[in-house]
Amino acid sequence: MNTASVPVDPTIFKAYDVRGIYGENLNDEVAYRIGRAAAQYLQVPEIAVGRDMRNSSPQLAAALLRGITDQGVNAIDLGMTTTDGLYFAVGKFNYPAGIMITASHNPGKYNGLKFCRAQA
Repeated sequence: MNTASVPVDPTIFKAYDVRGIYGENLNDEVAYRIGRAAAQYLQVPEIAVGRDMRNSSPQLAAALLRGITDQGVNAIDLGMTTTDGLYFAVGKFNYPAGIMITASHNPGKYNGLKFCRAQA
């Protein structure tokens, strides 16, 4: 996936997560690029990925997983889980990092990504 020319709306980057409206300022190409960037920045051998039950979460997770693996990092797909479930898995199975696809309490048209590191 060549996405070098796809602009990313900087307003989706919040203080502690990434959040946007799926299909507007957050889409599969953006998730792919975030996956590549996270893998490059974190410099870890593997990243666990979970997703919530929003309609857009499976597509965003697939793109994120592709971005991580295209950067040469092993992506662990936890499938549908809670944010707490992802955090637990990162600690329990000693994954060096995790990314959760969720927009938490926001309306259904939103989605986003939350990041965590081991022992955080």
